[in-house]
Amino acid sequence: MIRFMSFSSGSCGNSYFLAWQPDGIEDGFLSTPSRPSGILIDAGVSLRRLKRELGNAGAGFSDISAVLVSHDHMDHIRFLGSYCKRLAFPVYSSATVAGALRNHPFTSQYFPSCGRVMEEGEWNRIPLVGIPVVAEVRYFVVPHDATQTVGFAIMIDGHRFVIITDCGRMTEEAVEYASKADTLVIESNYDAEMLRNGPYTEDLKKRICGGHGHMSNDECAQTLKTVWHPGLKNIFLCHLSENNNTPELAFASASAALEAVGALKEVNLHALPRTYPSPFYVL
Repeated sequence: MIRFMSFSSGSCGNSYFLAWQPDGIEDGFLSTPSRPSGILIDAGVSLRRLKRELGNAGAGFSDISAVLVSHDHMDHIRFLGSYCKRLAFPVYSSATVAGALRNHPFTSQYFPSCGRVMEEGEWNRIPLVGIPVVAEVRYFVVPHDATQTVGFAIMIDGHRFVIITDCGRMTEEAVEYASKADTLVIESNYDAEMLRNGPYTEDLKKRICGGHGHMSNDECAQTLKTVWHPGLKNIFLCHLSENNNTPELAFASASAALEAVGALKEVNLHALPRTYPSPFYVL
């Protein structure tokens, strides 16, 4: 089975775990509890916290096969140097993001020994540790004001998982991948009215909603109407703003969109928490 959890999702830090785990059933009997084996997406939580939350999910550092990095903003790479120094995970990114990480003060010392450049426009194979399963990963560029920002499409055991976070607007390529996903993790960062009437400076408001910042609840909802298909069974709303959104507003907006296309009862919809871990979902 495929499992997914968020350790943190927001400007305070972002990190996610996508794993394959045997169901532990042999000849009708429950066998020894199985361990998940998978991929970490972004490195915005500390090693101590990562160890604790993995342990609570029945996993450990040895069950992480690789780290994918979406872009070089601090809330996604703050602890990547520690991961490389202490655990030497292979770290996969685009060539452009890898170049930024080689020169970033938080990652330059330890990233080069762990960095792996993903082939553009190709499915990159990543073996999962301890199990005869391979993850296939492809990245696609999305508009955001980092050096470069990418979303990921990940295939594990036939399951199509797509994550799009820190995205100022959807592109045709992002829509194409999302339209084929079994599970979609997508940004629903801000409520437009809260942002408009909130305390941020006008320059910061323009940065957020200007097409290279973040997606609003309304933009996320419109995307869900566009990409929904009968195979899409799980939707996770990510990177909610602390000051310009609430989980209730994001969830209500996405729910209304799914109801409008007759899909609300067909999809498991969740708003991921900002500062604490989600459950370890079975997808």
